[in-house]
Amino acid sequence: MTNSYDAIIIGAGIIGCATSLALGRKGWKVLNLDTLPAAGYGSTSGSCAIIRPYYSTLDGSAMAYESHFYWKNWADYLGGEDIDERGLIEYHNVGALVMKTGANDYLRPAMALMDQLESPYSEFSPEQICAKLPVWNTESFYPVKRPDDPEFGVANAKSLTGAVLFHAAGYISDPQLATHNIMRAAERSGGEFRYNARVVEIKCANGRVGGVKLENGDTVEAPVVLNAAGPHSSKVNQMAGVEKSMRIKTRALRQEVAHVPLPAGYRRDTACVTSDSDIGLYTRPEQGDALLIGSEDPPCDPHEWVDPDDYNRDFSEQWKVQVLRVCQRVPSLGVPNQMRGVVDLYDVTDDWIPIYDRSDLSGFYLAIGTSGNQFKNAPIAGELMANIIETTQNGNDQDDSPIDFHLKNIDHTFSSGFYSRLREVNQDSSFSVLG
Repeated sequence: MTNSYDAIIIGAGIIGCATSLALGRKGWKVLNLDTLPAAGYGSTSGSCAIIRPYYSTLDGSAMAYESHFYWKNWADYLGGEDIDERGLIEYHNVGALVMKTGANDYLRPAMALMDQLESPYSEFSPEQICAKLPVWNTESFYPVKRPDDPEFGVANAKSLTGAVLFHAAGYISDPQLATHNIMRAAERSGGEFRYNARVVEIKCANGRVGGVKLENGDTVEAPVVLNAAGPHSSKVNQMAGVEKSMRIKTRALRQEVAHVPLPAGYRRDTACVTSDSDIGLYTRPEQGDALLIGSEDPPCDPHEWVDPDDYNRDFSEQWKVQVLRVCQRVPSLGVPNQMRGVVDLYDVTDDWIPIYDRSDLSGFYLAIGTSGNQFKNAPIAGELMANIIETTQNGNDQDDSPIDFHLKNIDHTFSSGFYSRLREVNQDSSFSVLG
């Protein structure tokens, strides 16, 4: 294997692989490096892999809605049905049913954004919610509480007012396979991947990046290095000496996702993704007749910021907290004795909006802060990063003149400055996994 490339990407998660594919299609010679033994084995494999168009900002929603078409036409994006010997993932386009609550202003802002983007949705009454999800209890329990609160499980006088079903939504049941699909497409476009390869130094000379040094002593040269290291992104930025100059920074956040047996009465034929700020949780069907339960980071749940190389990988009380909250909504669920699911990390920025940008070190780029809510956007994020890298290397000043990016399926253009490392904290964000 050669030790000289046009670009090195640190990370072979779904963002790193998608960027490799996009650069390869531009004729770049790209090497992805990852400390793990295969593509998508890090935080990507722990993703809930939910596809949905609703975010708290117009540009965030536009990118997410556009992504729906990539997943819907997955083989077209990859370049063929035969791209991967393991087969292609399936996009379960079942929709996302989001409860109307005071916390989300009864979804009026989200519906207004969907109207601007012409993204389809349907409003549901409480009766229609129960017709679609017969196990659903439409009482309100807001504000979100922990089980040790004496008011936990006590319903409010008023019930939920309804919900919105967003149609351009669903989930991917195997996020690691999705990443493997993209990795194989990137290889077909000339990309190379090296695993069990830990970067220990960013090589620089004359104010420019020149490559990386690996733990085994190897040096790999390239005029471009992209940090797509997921929860390790902050450590890589510190290694490159660029973190102090960034207004928006990243940290690793520990998260737990519960997998529980499907409750009695749960209908797979009408099942969909759910998002419920009344109880602070989202759910989706999971393989093996299970229900996946994730937290929407309500204020009563403390954030656990950790060292990505040293954190508790066992389930905690939070697992039971999340399951008990769903029991309020789905009384037939019950709490299983055995804890199953995922303990993993999010790479989170200060405003939960990712950074897709250059850095103050010439040739060193950033695709970070993506965990929790950017899996769905990976194919577009890769194309966006490839354009930022190419135009910047050709002389464009991304800080003064951030490139515009056109979303071809929905005919919408946004400024990449929205994702700048130098932006002010975006107060329109939900400051949660919802983005």
